[in-house]
This record gives sequence, C-alpha cells and structure tokens, in this order.
Amino acid sequence: MKLLLWISLLQVLYNASIIRAEGSDSRLLLSSNAKSGERHSEEYCAMYDICGARDDGKVLNCPHGSPSVKPDDLLSQKIQSLCPTITGNVCCTEPQFETLRSQVQQVIPFLVGCPACLRNFLNLFCELSCSPRQSLFINVTSISKVKNNLTVDGIDFYITDAFGEGLYESCKDVKFGTMNTRALNFIGAGAQNFKEWYAFIGRRAAPSLPGSPYAITFKSIAPESSGMKPMNVSTYSCGDTSLGCSCGDCPSSPVCASTAPPPQHEKSSCSVRFGSVKAKCIDLTLTILYIMLVSMFLGWGFFHRKRERNQTLGMKSMPNSLDGGEVHSVIRQKDENLPMQMLEDSPQTGNRVQLSIVQGYMSQFYRRYGTWVARHPVLVLSVSVAVVLLLCLGLIRFKVETRPEKLWVGPGSKAAEEKKFFDSHLAPFYRIEQLILATTPNAEDGKLPSIVTENNIKLLFEIQKKVDRIRANYSGSMISLSDICMKPLDQDCATQSVLQYFQMDPQNYDNYGGVEHVHYCLQHYTSADKCMSTFKAPLDPSTALGGFSGGNYSEASAFIVTYPVNNAVDKEGNKIDKAVAWEKAFIQLVKDDLLPMVQLKNLTLSFSSESSIEEELKRESTADAITILISYLVMFAYISLTLGDTPRLSSFYISSKVLLGLSGVLLVMLSVLGSVGLFSAIGVKSTLIIMEVIPFLVLAVGVDNMCILVHAVKRQPLELPLEGRISNALVEVGPSITLASLSEVLAFAVGSFIPMPACRVFSMFAALAVLLDFLLQVTAFVTLIVFDFLRAEDKRVDCVPCLKISSSYADSDKGIGGRRPGLLARYMKGVHAPMLSLWGVKIVVISIFIGFALASIALSTRVESGLEQKIVLPRDSYLQGYFNNASEYLRIGPPLYFVVKNYNYSSESRHTNQLCSISQCESDSLLNEIARASLTPESSYIAKPAASWLDDFLVWISPEAFGCCRKFTNGSYCPPDDQPPCCSSDTGSCDLSGVCKDCTTCFRHSDLNNDRPSTAQFRDKLPWFLNALPSADCAKGGHGAYTNSVDLEGYENGVIQASSFRTYHMPLNKQIDYVNSMRAAQEFSSRMSDSLKMEVFPYSVFYMFFEQYLGIWKTALINLAIAIGAVFVVCLVITCSLWNSAIILLVLAMIVVDLMGVMAILDIQLNAVSVVNLVMSVGISVEFCVHITHAFSVSSGDRDQRVKEALGTMGASVFSGITLTKLVGVLVLCFSRTEVFVVYYFQMYLALVLLGFLHGLVFLPVVLSMFGPPSRCKLVEKPEDRPSVSLQP
Repeated sequence: MKLLLWISLLQVLYNASIIRAEGSDSRLLLSSNAKSGERHSEEYCAMYDICGARDDGKVLNCPHGSPSVKPDDLLSQKIQSLCPTITGNVCCTEPQFETLRSQVQQVIPFLVGCPACLRNFLNLFCELSCSPRQSLFINVTSISKVKNNLTVDGIDFYITDAFGEGLYESCKDVKFGTMNTRALNFIGAGAQNFKEWYAFIGRRAAPSLPGSPYAITFKSIAPESSGMKPMNVSTYSCGDTSLGCSCGDCPSSPVCASTAPPPQHEKSSCSVRFGSVKAKCIDLTLTILYIMLVSMFLGWGFFHRKRERNQTLGMKSMPNSLDGGEVHSVIRQKDENLPMQMLEDSPQTGNRVQLSIVQGYMSQFYRRYGTWVARHPVLVLSVSVAVVLLLCLGLIRFKVETRPEKLWVGPGSKAAEEKKFFDSHLAPFYRIEQLILATTPNAEDGKLPSIVTENNIKLLFEIQKKVDRIRANYSGSMISLSDICMKPLDQDCATQSVLQYFQMDPQNYDNYGGVEHVHYCLQHYTSADKCMSTFKAPLDPSTALGGFSGGNYSEASAFIVTYPVNNAVDKEGNKIDKAVAWEKAFIQLVKDDLLPMVQLKNLTLSFSSESSIEEELKRESTADAITILISYLVMFAYISLTLGDTPRLSSFYISSKVLLGLSGVLLVMLSVLGSVGLFSAIGVKSTLIIMEVIPFLVLAVGVDNMCILVHAVKRQPLELPLEGRISNALVEVGPSITLASLSEVLAFAVGSFIPMPACRVFSMFAALAVLLDFLLQVTAFVTLIVFDFLRAEDKRVDCVPCLKISSSYADSDKGIGGRRPGLLARYMKGVHAPMLSLWGVKIVVISIFIGFALASIALSTRVESGLEQKIVLPRDSYLQGYFNNASEYLRIGPPLYFVVKNYNYSSESRHTNQLCSISQCESDSLLNEIARASLTPESSYIAKPAASWLDDFLVWISPEAFGCCRKFTNGSYCPPDDQPPCCSSDTGSCDLSGVCKDCTTCFRHSDLNNDRPSTAQFRDKLPWFLNALPSADCAKGGHGAYTNSVDLEGYENGVIQASSFRTYHMPLNKQIDYVNSMRAAQEFSSRMSDSLKMEVFPYSVFYMFFEQYLGIWKTALINLAIAIGAVFVVCLVITCSLWNSAIILLVLAMIVVDLMGVMAILDIQLNAVSVVNLVMSVGISVEFCVHITHAFSVSSGDRDQRVKEALGTMGASVFSGITLTKLVGVLVLCFSRTEVFVVYYFQMYLALVLLGFLHGLVFLPVVLSMFGPPSRCKLVEKPEDRPSVSLQP
C-alpha cells in the first residue's frame, strides 16, 4: 500500500485545481472582457462544471463563466457540512463537490486535531471551489484543450493578506505526531510564512512530479478596473474558545500562555567578579581559607620556634637527662643500625617499647610464630600452598562475562527495571547496524566537501548491493538482511539511507533525475511521491545525512546508512542468534571489501553493529597480553634486584635473590588464581579487567611486603641464629604489615558496594586476592626466606641451590645483616631527614601541601561524570573511528520514549484528556508539556514534540476524518478508498462504486461525548487503528508507526498496562550530555507523574548504562568515607593511639583529595572505575604512612631524632620496596593498547604512587616532627616476658 504524497493531492483539493493534460499546446489569456463572456460580479462563477479528465482519472473544470446555481436540498446539506460559510447558490456541481470532498479528506487527518486551522484551511478551498462570489476573486488567465474541450490551465487568486496571516498563524504549530514534526512540513513544504505556503501550493510542477500542474498566482490586490475584490473570509484563531486547539498545536493560546513554564535546570554557579576577573565562590573561599591557615601556621611556627630556642639556651648548663639522655645517646651511637624492636630486649639498657594491647599480642604472636616457622619451614610451605591450590580447583567453572549490560548495569538498577518493562510490554528497541561514509578535508582550505555527488551516490549503491548479498550461515541456513530487518509494514526493510529517495533501486537513479532528485527530496521529503521510501514513509534527511549545519542538507559531508534489525527479549532466542550471525558477516564484509573500495575513492568509512562492543571486549582479552607480560617480567627483575644485597662480582651469584623473587611472584599469582577460583566455584563470573589488572595490583601490593620482610631480616645482627632473626624481623614489621594489609583488604572490600557489576566483582576479587597474598607472605614467603638465607649461608648458588662453591663471601661481607646500611638508607638518615628538620623547609612543605590540597578541592568540583565508550576498547578497534565520526556527523539524538503505565481509557476517567494534545485536551497534559519542553531543548534535551498514538487515534475515529475510521454495513472494518479491497493493489484503479461504496464513518458526532469515544467504542476501535495502514486517503493509520506503542494484553478491562510516546533527544556528543539528558527526562517524568497522578517514566537505550552517573558523586563520597573510616578504625584498634590514627587519617584524606585534583587536571572522568581506584587508593596509601608512623612511635629521642630514626629504618623500604616497585609496574601500563588501562590504571596509579611517595616521605615526616605523638620507647625496669600496655593515646 503506497503512502502517496499528501501535498500533491492537497494541491488538487478542489475541483478547480485541474492538471494540464498532456499534449495541450495552446494557451489563451483571458481577461475580464474575453470572448467567453466571463464576468466578475456577485453570484457569478469563474469556473463551473467538469469538462474533461486526465489520463489518471482526475477531472478538469470548465473555464466558462456562468451564474451561480441553487443546489437541491441534499447537495446543499452536503456542502454546508463541509463548507459552512457557503449558503444559497453555489458555483459547483455535485460531481465537483464530491471531488473536492474526496480530496480534502487526505488533508483533514493532518489538521483535525486543531479545529481552527482545519476550518480556515477548508474555507480557502471551499471558497475557491463552490463560492457563489467566485468570479470576484478568481480570474482564469490561461486555458488548455483536452479532447477538444477547454479546461482551466492557470488562474489568479485574489486573497487578502489578513486571511493568509490568519490561516498560517492558526496552522503553523500544528503537529503531525506520526513523524514528530509539523503538519506544514507535509502540506506546506515547511513554509515559514503564508506567502511561502501560497507559493508552494501555486507553483507549476513538471510532469510526473508533485505540485500544481499550472501556475496559481496568489495576489492581494485586484486591479481597480476589473471590479474584483480579494477573498476575505473571517479566520479563526487557534486560541479561539469555540474552535480552540491544544497547547501543543497552539502554544500562543492564552490558556497555554498562562500555564507555568517548566523549571529551568541551570547549573548553580556562584561567582564573584573583581574588575575583569571572575572567580568562583568556592575558589575564592578556599583561597581565603588558605591564607588564613598559612598565616596561623606561620604565627604559631615563629612563636614555637622562639620558645624552643629559649628552652635550648636554658638547657645547655643542665645535664643531658631528657628523653633518655646519655644512655640513649650511647645506645644510639652503638646500635645505630639496629632495628627499634631490638631495643626492647637490650639487657644493657632496660629500654622497652610500651605497645598497645593489640600490638603487644601481635608482637608476641609474631615472635613465637616466627620461631616456629623457621623451625618447620617445609610444613608451613606445604600446607599454605596446598590450601591455595585447593581454591584454584574452582577454576574449572571459570567463565568470563563480556555482555555490556551485565558488566556496567546493576541488577537493582531502576533504569534496568524500566528497560525490562519496556521490552516485555511493548517491544525491545531494535538493533542498529550502521555505516558512516564521509569525505576527507580539502588540501587547500581544510574544509569538508559535500558528500552529495553523483560518484558518491553510485558508490553507495555499490555498497548497498554488497550488503544485500550478505549471506550468514546460521545452523545450516543462510541469513540475509531481509530475514532479520525491521519491516514497519511487513514488506520492506526500514533502511535509513538517501538511496530511499530512489526506492533503493539503482535503475531509478537516472529515471528520477540523479543528484538533482536528491536535492529536491532533501527539501520535499514529506510531500513528494517519488521521494517516498520503500517502507512507505518519508525519510528525514537528518537520519541519512551528517555533517551539515541547520537545515542545509546539501552541504552534508557524510552519508549515514542505518539498518534497523529486529531485537528480542530472550537473548538466547533464535532471532537474536540469526542477527548476531549476520552482524559478524556484515563486519567482515566491511573490513575485507568495503573499506578498500571506499579508500580508493578518497573517502572514509566507519561502521558498527549491535554486537560490536561485545565482540571487541572479547578481543580485548588478548590485546594487552604482551604488555601485561612485560609488566610482570619488569617487576620480577626489579624484585630480584631489590631483594638481593649490593651487587658484587665476587659474591653476586650467592647474594642475589632471583629465585626468591621468582617464588614471590608465583605466590602472588597463586593468590590471584585462588581468589578467582573461589569466586568461580560459587558461580561469580570474572571480567577481563580482573584477569589483567588484579595480578598487577596484587603484585604491586605484595612486592612491598616482600621487600619489607627481606630487608627486616637483613637488618638483624648476624650473631643471632636464623630463627631469632626471622622472629625479630616479624616482630619488627609484622604489626605494620598486618595493619597495611588489613586496610587494603577493607578498602578493596568497600568497593564491592559499588553498584556497577564489573567494578563490584573487581573489588571482591581484589579484596580476596590481597588477603590471600598477605597470608601467603607471612606463611609461604617467610619459609622461602628461611630457605634462601640457609642457601646463602651454605654458599650455594642462587637459582642452582644444588651447586655449592667456596667463596670469601661470608668474610668479605661480614655475614648476612652484618654489612653497613645501603646507600638509600644512608641518604634517608644522613640527608633527607636532616633537611626536613629545618624549620624553613617545614614551613614550605606544609604550605605547599596544604595549598595543593585546597586547590584540589576546588579542582575536584570540575571533574565530570561519565565513561567514554571508546576508552574501554582497544586503541586499534574499528569502533574508535566510529565513535569519533558518530559524534562529529550525527545530527539527531537517540529516541526517547515516555512510557505511561496503567492508562485508564474509560469514559469516566480523565486520563485521556490528561495525556492527549489535540482539541479538548487539558492544557497541562503530558503531550502538551512534552511539546512545551521541546521549545527549550538546551535545558530539556527534548528535540521534538512526541509522536502520539493517542492523538492520532482520536483523530482517526473523528467524524471529520471521514476517510479513516470506516465500517462496512456488517460492522466490520472498511479501509480507505485507496487501499484493497476498495482499490486494486495490482492495477491501482479505485472504483468508488465498488465494494466500499456503502462504507460509512464509524461514528457521527452524536455518537461521541465531547469528541471522545466511550469505553466500549475505544476498546472496539483501538485494534482497528493499530492495524490500519497509512495511505493518502488516511495518513493517520497506526500500523507501522504505532504497532509497538500500545500493549493490548488485558486492555479489555479498560486499562492499558503500557503505552509509549516517542520523541528524540537533542544530539548528544559528550558524556555529560547523556547524563544531563537522562536527568532532565527523569525530572520531567517525575513532575508529570505527580501532576497527573499517573506513573510516567522515560526510556532510552542508553539510560541503563548512564543511570549510575546520576548519583556517582554520592556513591564516591560515601564509599571513600567508609574506606577511610574503616582504615581509621583498624589503626585505632591495633595501635590504641588516637593521635597516630588521626595523623594517618589526615594524610590519607589529603592523598585522596589530591588524586581527585589530578583527575581534574588530566580530564579523567568520575565513574565506577575511577571510584574503585579512589577507594583502593585509600588502602594503597596506607602503606606509605603506616610503616613510617609505626617506626616513629617506637623510636626514642625528640621528634626530629625519631623522624630521622624512622626514615633511616623504614624510609628506604618505603621508597625502594613500595614506591619504586609500584612505579616500575605502573610505567609499563602506559604502553597498553587499551585506553582504559592508560587513563584509569597508568595515569591514576602513577599519580597515586607519586602522591603517596611525596606525602609518605616528605609531608608525613614533617607533620610527625611537629605534631607527632609521644614515643612509646621508655626506660623501664626489665619486666616479665609479656606485652606491656600503654594507655596513652
């Protein structure tokens, strides 16, 4: 069934608008004194009766002037029913009137929703066709001969500008909901004023093209000598109360103007202006706060420094008895290189560290445990490895999740639930396969040339030909595009391409006029028959072209070809599998054939299919395999180097720790595999990020503890037996390692509260992997240290322990742990610590770090939420180019549906008038509000009024739309006259005396209540409407346009469970645009739900992926607060020191805030990945703080001396074992082929490592030296062998 061009039929709406017959060559110009005897006076006709017919059957009027005629009563009633302004005599016969009536019925469905517009429009053609004063404003200027009969060939139509203005003003905003556009685009070619509308109606069209076959010249002033007067029938305003239109069709109506406008959602941006400088309030506030803090700090510093100097001068004559006095000095000189915990057992001093309850029992546990492990290394190693291997058995159930909706959408997501409701009650949104064919910039000016050329269109035909030939193998059957594509009218695919202007047939290219036909269709796509698509609907150029500005389609620089493919709710169904099979063949065709063909033409081609993202995510699993492997090898090499002693050629093969480093890396991998195995065993699917990132993270975290443990053992005196050294080492670093590891586990675990599944699962896997790694370090790795030290002391070669050689190693190096401190340790104690003890340095450090923290708070407000799709894909993915081109060329946004649940259509309910937007609807109805919101797209993000099945249904059953809802005498549905069986589909002939001659309209006005159907009428006729095909005689048929807009299940009860109204978002280019558009749509729906007392929600395909960003800041702050709070509680419980815990809390908070500031500087967006990184940064940052803080608390002396001691013992381990190990692993990730690793794991973790290093080894020592807690190291009597408890904070 062909949807004819409405405007071309409009232009023959009246029987006087007759088409010039072929072969009529003669033209006669008629004046007021012509031989025909034409007269211009009252009750006189300029055209009367029918004098011929065209070859297509359309009748032609006679150009003969004659007096008006009084019609019989029946004809008079018919005329007045359509033309109430015409009474008495008329200038049309009954056949003429029937022709008029049959032709205006094609336009009525467009305008019937606005009675004022429809009345004005009908008056124009009623006066032209039947007015008894016709000769006063119609002058036949040319005639032609058809079968020896003269027929009208051209006229002047004199009509006042006032009527034209009134007509245009009443119709200019009337919507045609089916196409989300104005009705004037169809019946007026998008005219912007009444003169353009008149010009469109009156232009002379070439043969076989739409438009008037003769010139109709509209004039506003008649010659004075002619005796003619311009037609000036009164017009109705669209705001007229008797013929009032809805607010959607008449926004200027007083009723609509009094309606409160929708609230504007502007970002609140407080700012202050100083002359030409404009500053944000938060920036100004933080600047003032910084000045105040620095000033207070400087004042306190000078005062404190002055008092300290006075105390120093007064103490010079006093014995050195403070803080341990001479005894401590002697001990410090004698045992400078001994660990702090060794002082606890120093018999000559009676020095003892007063530990907290928890630390005391932990030290006691590690002392006994270290001795036991050193005595039973084989047992401990075997049991620990066996347990982890047992967990690894779960890997047999290992599965990887690659479906985007399962990775990035939480199961409790409101948007996901709404999508599920939409898919199950209406229909799943179609799958999209897309090609973007674009030109390349000119070498001269760099501008993009137009894509609309003959060569490019022919190339597009070649591409389409290859696409049509795709045959994908699915279970032995060959699948083509036609098998899976969306077919609105169940016949042809709804392919969105400019080739639709040629009916997708290359043979029509020359027949239709080539490129010129395309340019013509770009301006008349709604009205030209030859521009109609194969799926019988106009093709909006904005869906098939890209890279143009405004409505200048001719300058478009890209063809956009979209293949909508049917989707299915059941992802396992055959329909979806067939589509996936075809999509794979489609992508392969583009890569193998289309890309080379397009590149030869100096064009670009980007492409995508619905399954592309999922397939590329699968490919990503191998994209960075080499990068990850290199990262592990580099870290392994560094571990082996840093664990070993200072390289010496004579003893390197014994002192190296390659085998120990390799064993440590294997333990890390075992912890990761054990974590994955346990979760796989309980049915949790893994992700690609888990497989690639967690091993690296756990390795970076695990290496720290390895270095700290090995270095602690090395620091023990050689005189002690190995089990004593192991025991003392665990006592020295065990509590701080435990504290750091527990903090990391808790921080990772907090990430499991993130709603995004990929990040939640990542956090769960990482938390367990870090826990297992810690347990393996204090069990298996300690045993490996025992074996390695035994190997070295027995002079066996590293990596080949079976080989024993004689060496002077022991003598030259004075034994394991007996050598002098390393270069880094000497630097920390001799240079770094003394430099930080200078008051000037302290002031500068505090000022800089506080300044950067406050600046980061200001910067963090500029961090945008979102996650670019192209970031999660490999850099060499073809989707990278597609996303770039889609953002650059697309000029239409994603479809937006407003879904109404439980719509009560019964006559007792107000719901119908609360939803619709035609006459009699409430001014604040849903569709009127959508139309009003579309007027402010910059805040509402709604581009167009909604396509309303309800409006079109109410118009379709309206008695005025007499060509739409019709019934046979037996009460069954009767289609329009231009559809079968009324019209032969084969020959196209329509016989008005055929099977449909007795069809009548479904209802008379008396059958309806205020133009609204009763409950029974609504229930009976809704299925008719949804199955009715649109055509020229009734463009409001709902089949195709609204097939999936209404859920008919259970609607017989008077309630429609689900129905949707379709519109479009504005073009969305940035992630923040998607987030803001979703927020605006949800706020709009919430407001309408409250106002209408109905449940309304918005739905678009991207909503479920972007819902998380609506509350991402709240999620981030809550999780960070929980993570920092958890670390604070752990520190407080273990150390029983509020002072220590508060300092660690301060440093952690500053690191996190600074990291967010760096995110703003690097344009890193806030999303679930970055939130997980921020939460994990809390745990990782603990390592930079806790070891230094613990060493400081157990050192003796004043604060500067204790900072020096802490940096001397733990500073080197923090730098080499924590900072450098993480730095080495992070740097390798910059070579990743996947942008997500570069942005979120290289950049963020590099920033974290640098910030952690600076805060841990620069800021923290300064803070401790100024505000650190008292020492736990006291001179006491040697107590019993039990932990002492300090109650001090």
